[in-house]
Amino acid sequence: WLALADAFHAASMRPNGTLPRIPVMWGSDAVHGHNNIVGATLFPHNIGLGAARNPELMRRIGEVTAIEMRVTGLDWTFAPTLAVVRDDRWGRTYEGFGEHPEIATSYAHPLIEGLQGRVGDADWLRGPHIIATAKHFLGDGGTLGGKDQGDTQVSEADLRRLFAAPYIPAIEAGVQSIMVSFSSWNGVKMHGHRPLLRGVVKDRWGFDGLLVGDWNGHGQVPGCTPDNCRQTFIAGLDMAMAPDSWKGLWTNTLAQAKDGSLPMAVLDDAVRRILRVKLRAGLFEAARPSQRPYAGRFDLLGSADHRAVARQAVRESLVLLKNAGSVLPLKPGARILVAGDGADNLTMQTGGWTLTWQGTGTTRADFPNGQTIAEAMAAEAKAAGGSVTHSADGSFTERPDVAVVVYGETPYAEFQGDRTDVGFDDTGEHLALLRRLKAAGIPTISVFLSGRPLWVNPQLNASDAFVAAWLPGSEGGGVADMLFGKADFTGKLPYSWPRESDDTALNTGDKNYDPLFAYGYGLTLKDKGELAPLPEARVTTANADPNILFAAGRTGQGRQLLIGAPGALTANPGPDLISANAADRTAQEDSVRLRWTGRGDAVAAIVGRDPVDLTREANGDLAIEIELRVDRAPSAPVTLGVGCGEGCGGTVAIEAPLRAAPRGEWTRIAVPLACFVRSGADMTRVTQPLAIQTSGTMDITISGATLAQAGTGQIACSRSL
Repeated sequence: WLALADAFHAASMRPNGTLPRIPVMWGSDAVHGHNNIVGATLFPHNIGLGAARNPELMRRIGEVTAIEMRVTGLDWTFAPTLAVVRDDRWGRTYEGFGEHPEIATSYAHPLIEGLQGRVGDADWLRGPHIIATAKHFLGDGGTLGGKDQGDTQVSEADLRRLFAAPYIPAIEAGVQSIMVSFSSWNGVKMHGHRPLLRGVVKDRWGFDGLLVGDWNGHGQVPGCTPDNCRQTFIAGLDMAMAPDSWKGLWTNTLAQAKDGSLPMAVLDDAVRRILRVKLRAGLFEAARPSQRPYAGRFDLLGSADHRAVARQAVRESLVLLKNAGSVLPLKPGARILVAGDGADNLTMQTGGWTLTWQGTGTTRADFPNGQTIAEAMAAEAKAAGGSVTHSADGSFTERPDVAVVVYGETPYAEFQGDRTDVGFDDTGEHLALLRRLKAAGIPTISVFLSGRPLWVNPQLNASDAFVAAWLPGSEGGGVADMLFGKADFTGKLPYSWPRESDDTALNTGDKNYDPLFAYGYGLTLKDKGELAPLPEARVTTANADPNILFAAGRTGQGRQLLIGAPGALTANPGPDLISANAADRTAQEDSVRLRWTGRGDAVAAIVGRDPVDLTREANGDLAIEIELRVDRAPSAPVTLGVGCGEGCGGTVAIEAPLRAAPRGEWTRIAVPLACFVRSGADMTRVTQPLAIQTSGTMDITISGATLAQAGTGQIACSRSL
């Protein structure tokens, strides 16, 4: 990263006749620490920080993030997100500090000062500080139905009251950039909203920094494309984010400036603001990035001091929702069982925006300075004279005194996290484990990892204690500290907790407000922690079209993509047998690339939360239709299977069409469900609607999988069986 920063800087400063040289500045999404860098300190996502209610802690987090960005040569972060989230179906809920503007409003000033320094100080925007960005202007957390990049349909008074409030202290703190939202207000795209961008931000508020766009967001303005949009600059945008469209956008914008369709005053305003920020940041006199303060001090990435700040943030972010019989804190000398797929899983702990856009495809080795919850629990138990047995599935030989089960959501970011309800899609094993432990009389603590509050009534009933841990980041030790009673719980809910799975737009102050746990709720160890039994019937069923198995880079809601050896599938195993990584087709990470190593039998399967009856679909001639690209043909037989429980299933051979597929080109194959019936599958209780298995090498990328009336590419059963 540092070498690339030098290369960018050198290119921007290369002499060109008598033209003045304007240094480049490099921005990145450092939204919970310098989260694109292996080894960096990773803080809890904003939802957890909102639970902490500690503005001065935000200042320190900003300072740490700025220094770690300086280490790698960067000047600018696209943070903080000041979204006020009003519908928890939104895939970016965890990026908001809460549902009420009071938290973001109290955090904006200290967090921006932590990142940028104080206006007037010698090190403002320099030395240990960087340029910050308040985002996403405006109303991004209020879209109808929680739809990412959607439409916020509210009055101007509500737009100002709910969503604009945090931007005032941000500007007062001297924030130098504001990012414009993908979303719309009452049908008008923000990237083209002149009354708000130019009229409010620049003219009424007097903001003199720069307005930057989001990823090709200008291309969504009516009449625009990603490479042609003078309308966005006329509306007030100063810098377009054009990662793959910049060449065409530059050519067209230059032509429009020359022919007068882009007024010179508009161009001057944009250029003046960009230059002003660069001048304030000292970039014109600064040496190349590797020679600036803190550059190359890689020992500061994930340093002990920085991790201590993150550990404090984790401790203050946890919210205790239940503590029946005062099972917490854990007793010294206890034999502790630590279970669940999140216990030893930094991928789940850190969530989206971590090393990859979606936060997926990472392994333990990618977090050299991190600590999983299981690792931290083992260290704390040893210090307290006890012991920890870690078993993901909850099995044990020696009966434990207490069990800690860590589970929750798998990572997602932006639109790929959008939902249609707020019911937790447990694949079944965690609830079954909790109930099994309860039946055995073992006190059980749930540590729930999530990017939003979710309906978890069955899990609450089956747990003696329940901790909302959000997405805590790299410091699992902060979770262990709280479970062992090193500090009392102080975290308070930044979002109302749903009573039902359809409580999607649930906000304090609403008419008929009736949450399970109200905004601001949170127990301490001194409180009575009992909770009456809760109804367990989910009022919503499928969270999406049940016929969609995989689309837009994610499985259909209620399902997971699991990979590994047959009978040992998991979300994120080691890459010895098979790997799954995000890939692009028509949009960022809208596909998944699956690679088999040939070192043994391996499966990629889409697994459902509950068995489903596909009898009607099978009788109706529906097929499993897969859109894919073959980059390396299979070297051994390949089957496509449907599973219906242990010892139940049916398979169809698909190596022939995969070998025949043109390399590197998108194609489609379809297998009628009737084929799987003939092969032995019981369609009344399908748990795995798709499973691809081979013992050979193979490299394929899947962009979509559905149950549909098969079109081209259909495989005949007689040929396949």
